[in-house]
Amino acid sequence: MWKEFKNFAVKGNVLDLAVAVVIGVAFGAIVSSLVNDLIMPPIGLLLGGVEFSQLVVTLQEAVIQDGEVVKESVEMRYGAFVQTILDFLIIAMAIFVVIRGYNRMQRKKEEAPVPEKPKGPSTEELLTDIRELLRKPS
Repeated sequence: MWKEFKNFAVKGNVLDLAVAVVIGVAFGAIVSSLVNDLIMPPIGLLLGGVEFSQLVVTLQEAVIQDGEVVKESVEMRYGAFVQTILDFLIIAMAIFVVIRGYNRMQRKKEEAPVPEKPKGPSTEELLTDIRELLRKPS
C-alpha cells in the first residue's frame, strides 16, 4: 500500500496540483488584501465613510449582565459578504484573463502555417529517370 501511495504522490499531476493549490491560496490572500485594503476604503469613503466590514443587521441584541456578555448578539454581516463577492469577482476575472490569453496562444499555434517541405520529384518521375539512364548506352 505504501508503494502505491508513493507512486501516486510522486506523479507529476499530483505535484502540479499541490503547487497550484499553494499558489491559489497565496493568490486568494493577495486578492483579499486588494479588496479590503485598496478597493473597499475608497468605496466606503464615497458612500460617506462607511466601513463595509462593519455593516451588519442586528437580529438580536447581546444580553449583558454585570458587565459580562451572557448571550452574544445575532447579526447578519452583509458588509463582509459584499467584500467576499468582490473577492470572488476579482479572482474570477483574473482567471478569465489568464485562460483567455492561454486560449489565444493556443489558437495562434494552431493557425500558424506549417512550412511546406520542398517538393521533390515524385516516385514515378524518379523511376522514369532511372529507366532512361539505364537505357542509355555507356
